[in-house]
Amino acid sequence: MHSLLQKISQNKKITKPVIYGVSSTSLTDEEKYFFAKNGALGFILFARNIENKIQLKKLTDSLREVMDGEILVLVDQEGGRVSRMKEPHWNKYPAGQYFADLYQTNPEAAREALFKNFQEIGRDLNEVGINVDCAPVLDILTEKTHQVIGDRAYGKNAEQVADLGRKVCEGLLSQNVFPVIKHIPGHGRGTSDSHLELPIVNASLAELRATDFITFQKLRDQKFAMTAHILYTAIDKINCATNSPTAIKMIREEIGFENILMSDDISMKALKGSFSEKSKMILAAGCDLVLHCNGEMLEMAEINSALPNLDDKFWNRFLA
Repeated sequence: MHSLLQKISQNKKITKPVIYGVSSTSLTDEEKYFFAKNGALGFILFARNIENKIQLKKLTDSLREVMDGEILVLVDQEGGRVSRMKEPHWNKYPAGQYFADLYQTNPEAAREALFKNFQEIGRDLNEVGINVDCAPVLDILTEKTHQVIGDRAYGKNAEQVADLGRKVCEGLLSQNVFPVIKHIPGHGRGTSDSHLELPIVNASLAELRATDFITFQKLRDQKFAMTAHILYTAIDKINCATNSPTAIKMIREEIGFENILMSDDISMKALKGSFSEKSKMILAAGCDLVLHCNGEMLEMAEINSALPNLDDKFWNRFLA
């Protein structure tokens, strides 16, 4: 896996700390020009970008061609309702709850099934040129967890979620696909959908440390993590975790995640301000990468204008 990171780090066209979405099933001339001129570290794909295996491989090939080398290509392929690659071209995979329920009666069977599940997903991704899967969800289910997480979660206690999350990572990594642990430092207590509004969590720091933080501490060795657009009043009364220097410091020092930290999608309504302002705040808080998913060119241009060039500090962390 380190050889993939090395190839990416040697790509001279990658200059900006950002991952963009694309608008459709093939690149427009405008996108080709913009991406070639304003280098991103990678791209994230959604259902709007995906028709079948041949088309999808052509799209990922074209992204590499435009960027003149290796890049990160991401997708959310968790199984269940968060599956961008769908039947009949790909197998249907179960949501996290299936494995959480199995774990209650037979933990070993759940671990084995989940490893094989993500090994198969990893093969699917390899076949079409995708090298990063935005999974596992390490958020802990509570009685009040919003359905935006819901059946995506791997259980109601930290030990189980971390145990199963590890198997997701191992399955993907066995196929040379990087996992992304999410949503750090924990989305499970959120009672609203951060796509639509800013969730506010009033749990004490002691409660967060005893539960939500644990799953991420146990998987802090993974290469990539994605932040939660959630305001934790015990951490920062003003800023959500994604753009809170206090929260990011806690993620780095207390949770101990020292690798590449990306924001969740900055198009989500939980974040306020212009795209330029949001991008600057995210990086100033201590995130390594800005994630922008919707493929809107005007927004990408605004984000690009606010971004610094990648520096040695980033590449040292990327290759560590």
